[in-house]
Amino acid sequence: MISNVYCVGRNYKLHAAELGNEVPEEPMIFMKPSHAAVCMDGRILRLPQGKGEVHYEGELVLRVSRAYEPGAKVDDVVDQMALGIDFTLRDVQTVIKKKGHPWTAAKGFKNSAPISEFIDFPGAQVAADQDFTIRKNGTEVQRGNVKDMIFPLQEIVDYIGMHYGLDEGDIIFTGTPSGVGPCTEGDKFELYWGERLLGSCVIG
Repeated sequence: MISNVYCVGRNYKLHAAELGNEVPEEPMIFMKPSHAAVCMDGRILRLPQGKGEVHYEGELVLRVSRAYEPGAKVDDVVDQMALGIDFTLRDVQTVIKKKGHPWTAAKGFKNSAPISEFIDFPGAQVAADQDFTIRKNGTEVQRGNVKDMIFPLQEIVDYIGMHYGLDEGDIIFTGTPSGVGPCTEGDKFELYWGERLLGSCVIG
């Protein structure tokens, strides 16, 4: 069962650049309601209509297996990982950012956090040996790797654990690489860890 859904914003330099955003000096954390999370098992996902462009942001997702304590290693706190998409109402986000409002309206709607099946977490060092990719209608649109993150997994876990708390059942979307873009009805997304397909969905 999923408890808290933490997300890291702007954790890849190229992604920050493609949206014209400054690179943060410390992890930028926001949250999605647990109701936003849905299994990415080939199902059709209904996303908001009439609110401007909906963008996909593919990400590595960590599952926390026990309570965080200062000094804990990410390899001990995280037992599983998955891939997911942080769907974003981009036009809505642009407006609320200018107004200084919270991101919930743009990030926290139902079905905005689909997640693939979880697999065993091999450890932060080994995870950096493998790329993850997002394919849209059969074409690769994003490629990411732990080693390209601005804030490494250990720093992310430490920051969230110390500022907000982490416990069993919490999950962390660790940030998206460059290549984000809009999606429309009928688009199919497939998420791969290396050559292994972990999850897929179709936009309804």
